[in-house]
Amino acid sequence: MSGPRIPVSTYRLQFNQHLRFSDAKDMVAYLHELGITDLYASPLLQAKRGSMHGYDVADPSHLNSELGTDEEFDGLVRELQQHDMGLLLDIVPNHMAATSENPWWMDLLEDGPRSAFASHFDVDWHPPSRSLENRVLLPILGRPYAQALEGRELRLTYGRSGFFLNYFDFTLPIATRSYGRLLGYRQDRLERVIGSDAPTWLEFQGILAAITQIPSPGSAPAEAPGERRQHREAVKERLWSLYTGSPEVKRFVDGNVRLFNGRKGVRSTFVLLDQLLSDQAYALAFWRTANQEINYRRFFTINDLVGLRVEDPMTFEAIHSVVLRLATKGMVTGFRVDHIDGLRDPVGYLRRLQERTHPEPGARPKDFYVVVEKILSSGETLPAEWPVHGTTGYDFLNSVNGLYVDASNLPVLEEIYSRFINERVHYRDLVYRKKKQVMDSVLAVEMRTLGRYLSVLAAHDRYARELVRGELTQSLVETTACLEPYRTYIRGFEIRTQDRSAIERALREAQRRNPSMDAACFRFVREVLLLQPGPHLWPEEREARLAFVMTWQQFTGPITAKGVEDSALYVYNRLISLNEVGSSPDSTDLSLASFNQVMQVRHQKWPFSMNATMTHDAKRSEDVRARINVLSELPQEWERHLNDWSAWNACKSRKVKGIRAPERNEETLLYQTLLGSWPVEDTACACYIRRIQDFMIKAVREAMVHTRWTIPNLEHEQALVDFVHAILRESPENRFLQDFKPFARKIAYHGALNSLSQLVVKLASPGVADFYQGTESWDLRLVDPDNRQPVNFHQRREMLASLEHGSATLANLLANWEDGRVKMYVMKHGLQFRKSHASLLLKGDYFPMQVEGPHQDCVIAFARRFRGDWSLVVVPRFTSRLFGADGRLIPVNPGEETRVVLPKEAPKRWFPIFEDQGQTLESTDNTLVVGDVFRSFPVALLCNTHKAPHEED
Repeated sequence: MSGPRIPVSTYRLQFNQHLRFSDAKDMVAYLHELGITDLYASPLLQAKRGSMHGYDVADPSHLNSELGTDEEFDGLVRELQQHDMGLLLDIVPNHMAATSENPWWMDLLEDGPRSAFASHFDVDWHPPSRSLENRVLLPILGRPYAQALEGRELRLTYGRSGFFLNYFDFTLPIATRSYGRLLGYRQDRLERVIGSDAPTWLEFQGILAAITQIPSPGSAPAEAPGERRQHREAVKERLWSLYTGSPEVKRFVDGNVRLFNGRKGVRSTFVLLDQLLSDQAYALAFWRTANQEINYRRFFTINDLVGLRVEDPMTFEAIHSVVLRLATKGMVTGFRVDHIDGLRDPVGYLRRLQERTHPEPGARPKDFYVVVEKILSSGETLPAEWPVHGTTGYDFLNSVNGLYVDASNLPVLEEIYSRFINERVHYRDLVYRKKKQVMDSVLAVEMRTLGRYLSVLAAHDRYARELVRGELTQSLVETTACLEPYRTYIRGFEIRTQDRSAIERALREAQRRNPSMDAACFRFVREVLLLQPGPHLWPEEREARLAFVMTWQQFTGPITAKGVEDSALYVYNRLISLNEVGSSPDSTDLSLASFNQVMQVRHQKWPFSMNATMTHDAKRSEDVRARINVLSELPQEWERHLNDWSAWNACKSRKVKGIRAPERNEETLLYQTLLGSWPVEDTACACYIRRIQDFMIKAVREAMVHTRWTIPNLEHEQALVDFVHAILRESPENRFLQDFKPFARKIAYHGALNSLSQLVVKLASPGVADFYQGTESWDLRLVDPDNRQPVNFHQRREMLASLEHGSATLANLLANWEDGRVKMYVMKHGLQFRKSHASLLLKGDYFPMQVEGPHQDCVIAFARRFRGDWSLVVVPRFTSRLFGADGRLIPVNPGEETRVVLPKEAPKRWFPIFEDQGQTLESTDNTLVVGDVFRSFPVALLCNTHKAPHEED
C-alpha cells in the first residue's frame, strides 16, 4: 500500500465570493510555475451567506454554492491533477453556524431536545435557570427582550413552510406544537363564518387535533425523530392547503398574525406573542446577557458559532460525509483540522478520521496527510500518539521569527518600553490577569457551569462535601489561569506525564499566588483534575470526574486564546513582532542554537509538519514582523524617535474622561505598526489611514483596557481614529512625518533583508513550506480582516512573467527591491529547487553549520543531506551591522575573517540556486568565506550538483 501524498509546498487560498472555484482553476498554472505542489484551501462546505472565510459552515452536506458548482469544483481538481498538484482542505469539526441557513439548527430550534439533530450540538438542556429547561438561549437581540417585543422588532409571519418569527436578518421557526395557540385564538369567529358542518371547518378542527398530538420538548418520546418530523410536516402541508384553498381561513390566519404582532404603544397587545414565544424551544435575549446565561458551547465567544459533539459517531459521519467522499475519491489529498483543542477527545477524533479515509484492512495510522491547528506553548510538544503529520506551523513561525531579534538588546528594549509607558509590565502576571478577566467576563457562564459541576462532584465526596462552593469555583479559576499550555489531553484514567506535569505546575502557581485561599479546595481540584483514585469513590463517581475533566479541557483553550492571543498580546508592546499566536513575547531564548535544536527534533519526529510564516490568523504579516524586528538592532535610535514622535504628536491627542487617548502604551503600538506596514510608495493614502484606524480600534478592543467589544468606549476610540488621521496627514508642519519617513525607509530596507533571509530558511528547513496568499511579493497586511482582503493576482502573474524577461537580472532586482520582484524570484527558484530535490528537503538530515569570525552572530548557516545530495543555506541576520545604508541589497564585504565551517564529508564545490547558472563556490580547508557567498546576492541556497537528484525512497 502506498503512503500518503506529502506536500512539498502549499499555497493557502481564502475562498469566498471574490475567489471562486473557477478563479482558483485559472491560478493553477501560475502556482505550478511558482513551484507550489499543493493548493491549500480554506473550508469549502456550504457556509453562511456572504462568508469571507468559510469557518461558519451552515450545511456540511454539500459544497458552498457561492464558490461555484460541483462541476466547477471538479474542474479545479482536474486542473490540479493535470499539474500533479494536490489539494489540502481545511475542515471544521468543532462548530457550525447558528443561523437560519443551517437546517440542523433550525430543526433543533423547532423541536428542542427531541430534534433528530439535537445530539449533534453541544447544548445544556438542563441549566441552572429553570426558565431554560429544555430550551436554548438565543442572545441575538440588540436591546432587552421587552423593548424589542414592544418595539415590534419581533414579527410573526406565515408561509408555505409554516409560521416564523423574523428579527431583522434572523428567521426563527415557530414550533408546530404551538400552532394551537395561534389557530385556536378567535376560532369561534371562523366557525360562525364557515359553519360547523362545513368540510373546511372539520379539516381545521382535524389540524388542531393533530397539533395536540405533537409532544412538548421535555416529554417522554412517543415516536422516533423521523416520524415526529413527518408528523410536523404533514400538519404544515394540511394547513397550507387549507389556507390557500379557503379565503375565509386565509383572512382568519392573516388576521391572527396581525393581532399577535401587537400595536406599537399598546403594551397589552403584545401578550399573545409573548406567550407564543414562551412555548418555543428557544428563549430570546439581549446579546449582552450571553456571557451570563448562554447554555450552548460556542467557538470562543462567538454566539453564532455553536459547538458540535463530534465525539458522537453519528455527528462525525454527518459533518464529514462530503469531505470523506472527496478524500476517498482522491480529489482531496490532505486535511487541515481547525481548532483541534475544542474537541472533547482530539486523539479519538483523529484516529476515526484516519480510519474513515482508509477504511480498508491493513491501513496504517497515518495513511492520509493530516495536520492540526494546534498552538504549542513554550516547551510543549505535539502528542506522539496523534495520527497526524504535524501542525499548521505556528511553532515554526515563532522559532524562525526569533532568529531576527537581537536578544542581547531585549533588556534594553524592556527599559525603553517601561520608561515610555511609565510602568513595568511583567508578561506572566499580565497573562494571569487577562485569563482571569476573560473568565470573569466573556467566558463567565462557562466557568460558572464548570464551578457548579465541580460542586456536584464535591457534594458526592464525603471528604469534600463541606467545601464552600464559591471557593471551590475560585480554586478552579485560579488553576485554569495558571495553566501554561492551551489544554491537556486526558481521556482516561492513565494520564500522560506531560499533562500531569502541566496540571501540577498550574496548581502550585495558583496556590503561590493565593496563599490565603482554602488549601482544601485546591487539594480537591487536584484530586479531580488528576483523577486520583480513592476507596471512597464509586466507579460512577470516577467516571463523573473524568467527564468533568474532559469538559474542562474544552474550555481552557478558548480561555487562553482570549486571554493571551486576543488580549495580552495587544497590551504587552515591548516589541510587537514577537506578539504572535503561540509566542512567548517575553522569552529571551531566541538563540540560533535553540532554533537548530528545534529543527533537528522536527526532522526526527515531525518532518512533514507545516512551516508557516504567515496565516489567515496571524497578528501581522511575515514582512511586517521582519521590519519591526529591526528595532531590536537599533534600540537607542528607536527610543530617540519614540520620544520625539510622542512629544511632537501630543497636541493631536486628547483626554477622554481624564485619560489621554491614545495613552502611551497604545502610542508605542501604533508607531511600531506604522514602521512595520508603511507603504513602499512612502506615502499614507486614505486607504492606508483607514486600515491603520481599523487596526487600532480592533487592537484596543481586544486589549480590554479602555474599551472592549461588548462595551465600546466610543469617545476613546474616536480620539484614536482622529489621532491616526492627524499624524498621517501630509503637511509642511507635520514634524512627525518628516522624521518618520527616513527612519521607516531604513527599517524597510533591513526588513526586506530579514524577509529574504527568513524565506530561504523556510524553503530549506525540515517540514512542508507553506505560503499564504499574496506573500510571494512584499506583504504588509495586518491582523484580520486586513489579511483576508482580495489579492491582486493579475499583478502577481505579470510580476512572475517579468522574471523570465532579460531585464530581470539580479542587479535589476536588487536595485528595484521595493517592487517585490526580488522576493518572488527567491521564492520561485527556491520552490523549484524544493520540487526537484523533494527527498533531500523532506527527509534529509539537518546539520547546523558553525560560523567563525567577527560577524559570526550575523550569519545563519545549515546544511541538509540525503544520500549524495546536499544543500547549504547561508543567510544574514542583524543586517544593520552587515549591510550598507545606500539602499542596495548588497552587503558590505565582511572580509575573509567570517567563514562557514563545513563538515569534512561536505562537498567542495557548490552551485548557487539564486545566481547565474554555471557559477560555483569552492570551499577551502572545509570553509566558505561569507563575503564570497554574499558577493552578488544577499542570501544563498547552495547545492552540490546540477545532476538529477536521488528522489527514490
